[in-house]
Amino acid sequence: MKKDSFFKETLVLTISNLTTGILGFIFSIILSKELGPEGMGLYGLVMPIYNLFICLICGGMVTAISKVAAVYFNKCDFRNLNKSIETALIFDLILSISISIIFFVFTPFISSNIIHDSRTLYPLKAVAPALIFVALSSILKGYFYGISKVKIPAFIDILEKSIRIGIIISVISMFSNPDVTTTVTIAYIALCVGEFISFVSLFIFYRFHKKNMVYSKFKKERKSQLMFDILVVSLPLCVNGFLSTTLNTVSTLIVPRRLISTGIKYSEALSLIGKFSSMAMSIITFPMIIIGSISTVLIPDLSQALDKKDYLSMENRIIQVLRISFLLGLATLVISISIPNSLGKLFFGRDDLGSYIKFAAIAAPLTYVSSTTYGILNGLGRQGILLRNSLLVSVEEVILLYIFTGIPSINIFGFGITLIITSTTTFLINIYEIKKYCYINFSFSEIFIYILFSILIYFIINIANNLIPNKLFTLKNLFIIFFTFASFLCSISVISKKESLI
Repeated sequence: MKKDSFFKETLVLTISNLTTGILGFIFSIILSKELGPEGMGLYGLVMPIYNLFICLICGGMVTAISKVAAVYFNKCDFRNLNKSIETALIFDLILSISISIIFFVFTPFISSNIIHDSRTLYPLKAVAPALIFVALSSILKGYFYGISKVKIPAFIDILEKSIRIGIIISVISMFSNPDVTTTVTIAYIALCVGEFISFVSLFIFYRFHKKNMVYSKFKKERKSQLMFDILVVSLPLCVNGFLSTTLNTVSTLIVPRRLISTGIKYSEALSLIGKFSSMAMSIITFPMIIIGSISTVLIPDLSQALDKKDYLSMENRIIQVLRISFLLGLATLVISISIPNSLGKLFFGRDDLGSYIKFAAIAAPLTYVSSTTYGILNGLGRQGILLRNSLLVSVEEVILLYIFTGIPSINIFGFGITLIITSTTTFLINIYEIKKYCYINFSFSEIFIYILFSILIYFIINIANNLIPNKLFTLKNLFIIFFTFASFLCSISVISKKESLI
């Protein structure tokens, strides 16, 4: 029953995440058409700074609240449950307002001296209030995750993405040929409004759900103790997220400067970044929504197995999710090297993304598997190891990006080379640590069979691509994408049934 529940919860979360992911993908497509490659590059320079401050305010808070909420909810201790949420809301409100004000005041310094592009000033100012709403929303999302009401934040995420798309389309249509700065600013205003509506919606659901709870006679905990219990879990995760995000932000800001050092103009450098990291990578990483859903469900699943000392079940689950991740990565690779130009045309209406998509896809199998290993370490309770390994890889990423993107003959493709190397490093060091706590046996003959299967699918979809006329361009490419993923998912299903896991 537990195993059935694992896949059921994964499916529910995957469907909701796919919906929000599709809306997010549509949002990026709309942005790409409105901004162009240079605008997407500019948009991408602001986002890491925003993410950095988000980590500073609420890094680890969703996980901490969900764990605390689950404990109190299972004991029916609703008094301390709601007291914990309200204490955390007050704490994060004070913290987020303080940091948001500091962020707003220092936006001129950030745009001029850190990003080195004055056009980012107004987008940075526009996004400052969103820090408050995201911080408060993270607590309420953690609450709903902890009491197993996943559908509520999932529905609100879909609503938020839909509103952002509506604002972008409506506001930009009011302007006559807006410049890049104005359009990027509008995009971040839309983000801010979306986060505000998301928080209000979550708070309304929380108040409604709270009314239906019947308080029982449990001992009242002090607010300081409740907040301490939350911070004990969230602070290590916050430090991990903040340091990793800081290094990722440094990586993002390094790339345009290194490209300029090779003789490329600044506007062209932004265009290259927009094409590779904002367009090509969004196509390659889209299926990772499934990996994210699996990892989310995997963490409590492994924690329970570890607590019961059910090591056989734990080892089987780890092998299974690694296999699924690898097959999804192979499916992404096969599609991307078969129809790279068509993917760029289909999703972004551009004919110049093929080489970037094909090169970025080389890392897909390893990237997908290495991403899953972080979830495994989290589920095994190895947060300290996770922190150390993620920092090592982030430092490696900064160094490799600095080296490779500064070589004229490589330039933006240094981003792809870095991704391949860091994904390999992540997999090797994480698997090394995982194997200290459980037995993981890799069958190279099985991997060889998967590769042969991938080659077979590659030839089949290339034949289909040549046989189906180009006048059915959209239908043809959607069929190829669907057929490839369906083939790999069927192979996953067959393997799972064989092992009696579903």
